[in-house]
Amino acid sequence: MSACETLLEIRGMELRYGAAIAVRDISLRVARGQLVAVIGNNGAGKSSMVKGATGLVRPSAGKVLFRGEDTTALPAHSKAKRGLVMVPEGRRLFPDQTVEDNLILGAYVHGGLKHEKARASFDRVLALFPRLKERLRQQAGSMSGGEQQMLAIARGLMAGPELLIIDELSLGLAPRIVTQLIEVLAQLNREGLTIVLVEQLAAHALSIADHAYVVDNGAIGLSGPSAEIAANPQVMDAFLGKKAVAP
Repeated sequence: MSACETLLEIRGMELRYGAAIAVRDISLRVARGQLVAVIGNNGAGKSSMVKGATGLVRPSAGKVLFRGEDTTALPAHSKAKRGLVMVPEGRRLFPDQTVEDNLILGAYVHGGLKHEKARASFDRVLALFPRLKERLRQQAGSMSGGEQQMLAIARGLMAGPELLIIDELSLGLAPRIVTQLIEVLAQLNREGLTIVLVEQLAAHALSIADHAYVVDNGAIGLSGPSAEIAANPQVMDAFLGKKAVAP
C-alpha cells in the first residue's frame, strides 16, 4: 500500500488511563475506499484505539496520520473538520433535542445547514433512513435503540466524512436492525466512503469488510483480508462460534 493510498495510519500507538495501559504498540492502515473491520472481545482495547485515533483521548506514544498529516495532538473537532469522523459507542445523541436538531448539530463543523453540501447531506441521510424523516420533530431520546443508531450514523454523515469510524454498531440492537444497518454501511462503502467498523459481532463486520484487524489485550493479534481472518481457526473459535474442521 503506497503512502498516497493511505487515508488513516496509526503507528505504534500507546494509550494509558492513569497507570493502566489500554492500548500498546498498535499499528494499522486504512486505504481510501476500504471498509476495515476491527474485531475483538469486550475490553480488548478497540474503543480506546479509535478514541486515540479521533482525538477524544491523547495517545501517550505513537502517531496518528490522516491523509499523510500528523494529527496525533489535534482535538476531536479539528480532526472531524478534516474529515475523520466517529460514531461513538452508545450513540451519544442529544436526547432532549429533536432528530432534526441532532442532524444539524452533526454539520456544525461546516456551519450547520448554511452550505449547499450540508443541505445535500441532510436530504441524503433522510433517503438512507426514511424512519428519521418520519420523526424529524421527535425527541431523539424517545426513539427506539435501532432508530437512535440510525440517527447516530446519520449525524456522523452530516459532518461530511472522508473516513467514518463506527464504534460498536450492534450494541443493544435486535438482529434484524443490525442486518439493516450493515446493508446501509455496505452501500455507503460501494459509493466510495471509507469506513472503519469496530464491532464485537465479528461475523457481521467480516461479512462486508475488505480487511480486518483483531485486537487482543490492547494489541493487534491478527490482521489480513477479511475472508482469511474469518477462516482463521483462532477467529472461528473465539469470535464466530465455529470450530475449525480438521482436514
